[in-house]
Amino acid sequence: MDLGLKGKKAVVTGGTRGIGRAIADLLADEGADVAICARNPAEVEAAASALSAKGVTATGGVVDVADSAALDQWMTAAADTLGGIDIVVPNVSALAGGGDRDAWRRSLDVDIMGTVHTVEAALPYLEKSDAGSIVVISSVSGVEIIGPDIRPYNTVKAGLIAYVSNASTSLARKGIRANTVSPGTIFFEGGVWDQRRINAPDAYKWALSRNPMGRMGAPEEVARAAVFLASPAASFITGTNLVVDGAITQRIQF
Repeated sequence: MDLGLKGKKAVVTGGTRGIGRAIADLLADEGADVAICARNPAEVEAAASALSAKGVTATGGVVDVADSAALDQWMTAAADTLGGIDIVVPNVSALAGGGDRDAWRRSLDVDIMGTVHTVEAALPYLEKSDAGSIVVISSVSGVEIIGPDIRPYNTVKAGLIAYVSNASTSLARKGIRANTVSPGTIFFEGGVWDQRRINAPDAYKWALSRNPMGRMGAPEEVARAAVFLASPAASFITGTNLVVDGAITQRIQF
């Protein structure tokens, strides 16, 4: 299927590793020009170079999405380099598992406000696009309670789904689509589940055992869903939350 992404301009936050990197790679493979950001300068440089080698325009920035001023500056620079923005993929998370106040604050600043600021900074450019699309990466933790503890991660991921659902109605009038993708347990080297495999093997084995498919997912499997939703091929899909979890969530999906 031709997704219609050749020549489109895409922005991906948290685009140097894991799901974000897989999304950026697939966008570039489909012919889209890509801007990525993350906090590690060496990883940003390496990722931007690898994306450029695919024959598209690619640029990277060192940005903490909780810093709204820096995020605004980077978005402007990215749009200037790419020649506009058609697609924005907010993908950064604080990954806060604790329940202390610092964890709540960081989760709100990064997951919620980082996403809101990313969307708001991109909106002036999306409004000029003929294929404006927002795809926010949430989590199955936002649709199902997992474990007995109260965690900010679950709350902010649910909040993202609600935010995007609300935004989709408002932005539809401007020709901009907005969707979320909610991954299940996704394994990649250096990622959360790899770290738990090493440092908390019992927790890793428990999570793995919950997967009916007998394995965790790969970033590329999430990326395929996200890139499809971002593309013109999904031109009439907006306001949806696409769960990519290998049936780990035990619920009826409506």
